[in-house]
Amino acid sequence: MLNQVLKQFKLQVISVDEVEDSFSSTVYKCTLQNGESVFVKIPYTRVKYERELAAYEILAGHVPIPKLLDYWAGDDNCPGAFLLSELKGKPLSVTASPEIAYQIGALQASMHQVKPPNNTASGAIQNEFFRWHEFIKKQFYSFAEDAKEVLDKDLYAASLHKFEEMIGELPEPDGPSFVHMDFRPANIIVDEEQVSGMIDFESVRFGSTEIDFTKIHRDFLKSDPTLLTSYEEGYNSIRPMIDLRAVLPFYRFIDAFNSIGWSQRRGLEKNFAFYEANLGILKKMLQGERHENKS
Repeated sequence: MLNQVLKQFKLQVISVDEVEDSFSSTVYKCTLQNGESVFVKIPYTRVKYERELAAYEILAGHVPIPKLLDYWAGDDNCPGAFLLSELKGKPLSVTASPEIAYQIGALQASMHQVKPPNNTASGAIQNEFFRWHEFIKKQFYSFAEDAKEVLDKDLYAASLHKFEEMIGELPEPDGPSFVHMDFRPANIIVDEEQVSGMIDFESVRFGSTEIDFTKIHRDFLKSDPTLLTSYEEGYNSIRPMIDLRAVLPFYRFIDAFNSIGWSQRRGLEKNFAFYEANLGILKKMLQGERHENKS
């Protein structure tokens, strides 16, 4: 399939390397004969291809993203492919400075300022805002079918009970906004002390901003209060941040549960470390509820 895509884009490459940490598409870094680097991205499904294609049109000029150099609609064997420019730098490191955290907050807020456009481009990106809690429930119970196969019965039942309890306590959604749905360090590119931009838009939606804070907190901000303060200052420089204390516990919980279901769905053996990490988080969050049920 890669050779077919390279022919479609008429690329003369001297080396091709598959990019790690890409879970909803296959991505290759291609070094061209002139020494420049470009990226070829092949989403896993047609829906993801159409969603990402729309995202490049909607986000251009609002936030820093790779330039869409070319795209191919695919055929019976390929769901589609993108040819993308390189954002200079590397994925965000957990050792990044407060200055970088500030820029990340401003970047995310700028993305959340993007509203559903009144044209056909938004059709490929679903607007889930006005049925937000139903959307969250649909996702949760979809992954529950997979999680049920690997969780013990008591833990599974406690998870469902906690979900129904917590979703009823959520504040009114904040939006509608463009939400990344996978805003984490691997998708944020940093060049020394400058955030170059963000990548990967196959999961995006229009919805409530509250879902977008979970992974950046889990993987970057929670380790250092100074980073969190700078990040919040950056975000608030663009738009007011919601009360994270009111939503983060719920989204941390469903992130752990859904990740267990995802690990089973995508192959437990190859995703076992990710499964174990999220199982530990889930057990810790449910510990109090399970003790109460036993008493």
